[in-house]
Amino acid sequence: MAHSESKKVIFAALIGNALISATKLVAASITGSSAMLSEGIHSIVDTGNQGLLLLGLKKAAKPADKEHPFGYGKEVYFWSFVVAILIFAVGAGVSIYEGIRHLQHPEPIHNVHLTYLVLALSFLFEGAAWFLAYKEFKRIKGARTFMQEVRRSKDPSAFVVLFEDSAAMAGILVAFLGIWLGQVTGLLWLDGAASVVIGLILGLTAWLLAVETKDLLIGESAVPEVVASVKNLASEVTEVEHVNEVLTLHMGPEYVLVNLSLDFRDDCSAVDVEKAIALLDQRIKLNYPLVKKVFVEAESRFDR
Repeated sequence: MAHSESKKVIFAALIGNALISATKLVAASITGSSAMLSEGIHSIVDTGNQGLLLLGLKKAAKPADKEHPFGYGKEVYFWSFVVAILIFAVGAGVSIYEGIRHLQHPEPIHNVHLTYLVLALSFLFEGAAWFLAYKEFKRIKGARTFMQEVRRSKDPSAFVVLFEDSAAMAGILVAFLGIWLGQVTGLLWLDGAASVVIGLILGLTAWLLAVETKDLLIGESAVPEVVASVKNLASEVTEVEHVNEVLTLHMGPEYVLVNLSLDFRDDCSAVDVEKAIALLDQRIKLNYPLVKKVFVEAESRFDR
C-alpha cells in the first residue's frame, strides 16, 4: 500500500474513532454499562494508535543520514509494534478489569435505548472505516487469501487498521448482545461478561499484530518471487559463472536491500567485473523499484 493511500485510510479511522470514543464514553457515564465503557476505552486506544501509525509514516519518510545510512523505514515497524502493545495493555487489560469488576458487582443499565442508539451509530461509523481499509487491502492482496497477504505484506499500516476496525465491530456486536441479553433475562452480570469478551477479542488482536510486526522489526526478506527473480537476473549476466547466494532485507515497506554472492568467470578482468556489477545493479532496480541498495561480493563457490 502506498503511503499516501495508507494515510487516507488511517486518517479516516482516526476521525471516526475520535468521534465514536467521545460518544461511547458519554453514553457509558449516563447508562453505567460496563460493556459500553470498555467500548469507549477501546475507541480511545484505537484513536491513539492511528496517531502513532501516522507518526511512524512521517518518521519513516525521513531521508538517510550518517547515523542511519539505510534510512528510517523501520520506524513504521516500531510504532506498529507499540500499537500492538497498547491494544493489549490498555484496551484488553482495562476491558477485562472492568468486566470482572461488574461481574462481582452487577449494576443495572439506565436509559438502555441510548445505549442501543450509540452502539448502532458506532457500528455504522466503524463499518465505514472498515470498508475503506478492506477495499484498499483487497486491491493489493489480489487472488491471495487474507492471511496470506498479511504474512506477505511488508507494510503493517496495510493491515493494522483493518485488524483494529474488525476487532471494533466485533466488540460492538458483543456489547450489544451482552446488554440486550442482560435486559431480556434480568441477568445483570452479562454486561460485565460482555466486557470480558471484548477484552479477550482485543487481546487476540494485539497478539496477532505483535507476531506480524515483530517479524518485520527483526528483519524479513523480500517475497520469494523477488528473490528468485533477482537470482535469475544475476545468472543471466555473461560474466557470472554461478550465483552463490541471494540475501534480501526489508529496511522499510518501500526499501529493500539486496546482497549477492557471485562467482565470476576466471577469465574476466576487473573492468569486466565492474561493468557486470553496474549492469546487474541497473537491471535489478529497473525491475524492482523498491530495491534501493545492491551489494555484490565476488566469491568462488568452492570457497564457501
